[in-house]
Amino acid sequence: MPAALPLDDQLCFSLYAASMAIGRAYKPMLDRLGITYPQYLVLHALWEQDGRTIGQIAERLSLESSTVTPLVKRLEAGGFLTRARSAADERRVDVRLTERGAAMREECGCLGEALLERSGMEGAQLADLNGRVKQLWGALRESLP
Repeated sequence: MPAALPLDDQLCFSLYAASMAIGRAYKPMLDRLGITYPQYLVLHALWEQDGRTIGQIAERLSLESSTVTPLVKRLEAGGFLTRARSAADERRVDVRLTERGAAMREECGCLGEALLERSGMEGAQLADLNGRVKQLWGALRESLP
């Protein structure tokens, strides 16, 4: 049986550890705003396109609807968005930003800047890295059954 590669030589571990480090870098800023990173992702999906359904948000974030629903409920309780059953299809829940949720976009602009500063990398280097990771993610998604 071949020996397992050390963790530091495994791409999956490097991506996981980098993701955890980014989360820790964002946490103090998100704590000041009163939201978690997963809630930030939901808001971001709505900043891209307001008026999405729970299913559309889940698809955009590569999550299950059952994972997104509690995030949306907590954001609604915080006054960041509203949700309502669709009149056309009661199975569908439409989600819209409130004024507060839309305004949060400006406050969250500092997250990317903080990552750039803390990484010690140039913007072009991070953009290139992001492109490569997205390429890997796309290839892996397409290969799933």
